[in-house]
Amino acid sequence: MPGDAASAVPALRQALAAGVEERALARLARDPQITRRLEQFTRALEKAPDLKAALRDPRVLGVVLPALGLADGVSQPGLALRALTADPKDKAGLLARLPDRRWKSAAEALNLAERGIAALRDPKVQARLAEGLRRVTWQGELDAGQPGLSDAMLFRERAANAKTAYDVLGDPVLRRVVTGALGLPQQMAVQPVETQARAIASRVDIAKLQNPREVAKLAERYVVAAASSGSTAPTSWLAGLLA
Repeated sequence: MPGDAASAVPALRQALAAGVEERALARLARDPQITRRLEQFTRALEKAPDLKAALRDPRVLGVVLPALGLADGVSQPGLALRALTADPKDKAGLLARLPDRRWKSAAEALNLAERGIAALRDPKVQARLAEGLRRVTWQGELDAGQPGLSDAMLFRERAANAKTAYDVLGDPVLRRVVTGALGLPQQMAVQPVETQARAIASRVDIAKLQNPREVAKLAERYVVAAASSGSTAPTSWLAGLLA
């Protein structure tokens, strides 16, 4: 059974305790389902004639996207192909126009625009993707026990990257945590982005996202709110990923 509001903050602090993540990743390194998924990923890359063919293969995208924090992108293979192969340095290109900043971060991490399929075949890149896949699997386990934990943990890592309300809106995790912690309605998403930015800026000093203590407070408010409402980011992709 998922945890309740009273257990939300203790569960978050426990997940953040020293050594917890390391032990979880070590356990998942032996998980047969993850091992099978990674083996299928490697075989698909070996057989792929080029980068586009590789990225059209669900066995490849099913590892790359979740490992880079884009599990929800698995259902958007066309966008994934265009975004991951785009040049992140192009200030007028696709990645500069996409409101979701995660695509640019993923393209920068892989550098497919310059290296092509060789990047995905690089053992160092594959090792990072394998670790990312294990981490996102662990995050799915955490959310199953206590709604919102993975978002809260990622928020603590990324919050300092946000210098404006638009930066918050451009990262789905930051957006969910800030709006959830502030109790802003989900219907706000249908409003113009300028209206959304004003709503956030009027309720929280964005400069405080540079302060770890303030960030920790928002993260804790979010997990309590998530537990109280019984809603958090969808993790239904996990079952299909490890099927």
